[in-house]
Amino acid sequence: MGSHRRTAPSSGSERSTALALGLLSAAATALGAVPATAAPQEDSRAEVDRLYREAEKATEAYNAADERADALRREIADAQDAIARKQQRVNTMRETLGSLAGSQYRSGGLDPALSLLLSEDPEDYLRKASVLDRLGVHQTAELRKLRGTLRSLSQDRAEAGKRLGALERSRKAAATHKRTVEHKLAEARRLLGSLPAGERAAWDRASRSGRTDLLGPGGAPASGRAAAAVAAARSALGKPYVWGANGPSGFDCSGLTQWAYAQAGVALPRTSQAQRYAGRQVQLSEARPGDLVLYRSDASHVGMYMGNGQVIHAPYPGAPVRYDPLGMMPVSSVTRV
Repeated sequence: MGSHRRTAPSSGSERSTALALGLLSAAATALGAVPATAAPQEDSRAEVDRLYREAEKATEAYNAADERADALRREIADAQDAIARKQQRVNTMRETLGSLAGSQYRSGGLDPALSLLLSEDPEDYLRKASVLDRLGVHQTAELRKLRGTLRSLSQDRAEAGKRLGALERSRKAAATHKRTVEHKLAEARRLLGSLPAGERAAWDRASRSGRTDLLGPGGAPASGRAAAAVAAARSALGKPYVWGANGPSGFDCSGLTQWAYAQAGVALPRTSQAQRYAGRQVQLSEARPGDLVLYRSDASHVGMYMGNGQVIHAPYPGAPVRYDPLGMMPVSSVTRV
């Protein structure tokens, strides 16, 4: 049987070679281990990005559903007021027709020919008869008005019923989007909390990075209202991101731009997708302070250009309203309000 005893190196050179090979092997193992430990953290950071993007889309969908619900509530209130007024007109018409019918019944107790014969003043009788005829014509007209008003009232009630159904659907859609937002934000917070402090700081730096050479100074605001909106956006710096909020103590991305322009007397739509079309679209190279900068192909994020290649925006939960580079994420369009 052959021996399995290890043979010692025969010289110092062989021992040095063996030692060097051992060190290289250890170094290779260590280098190979770096991606293995870093990859999960990189994956977590990418997942946080994805969750925040999806939460922002759901937030904008929630804002749209909530805005629709608010509009429907106003429409329903107006419709209910109109229905109440119309019902009052119906009640008044019925009372008037009831009085006319009673008057005719009382005056029609005798045959008209006999009444004429018994009348002490035939001329007076004929005048009364003429009035009664006019009352009949008036009553017919009032009946027609009543029928038309009742039909209109029925249509108004049916339309109000449709609006109530749409309101309920909008409420349910908003509730669904709210749950989606809350779930994704909670998962993003959990993932961020699981990262080492250095990785969290690296993720925050990455979220603020981007091309800073896209534009020069940018000139003055294009209008007085844009200048007022710029001043309002600056006054919001440091306020917290609060999803679904449009100020003044907290904001989401489209809530900030909506609020800033409201201070300038301009009513913007609630969502970033709708704000994209709230003015004239201009080339990125023509952007001036106060212009709205829409991000991503679906316009799910919006900020306000401030000049010098920077925007003010409400980034995500945990980050306050702040300046960031214009090129922090892909720009889809620029809108001048």
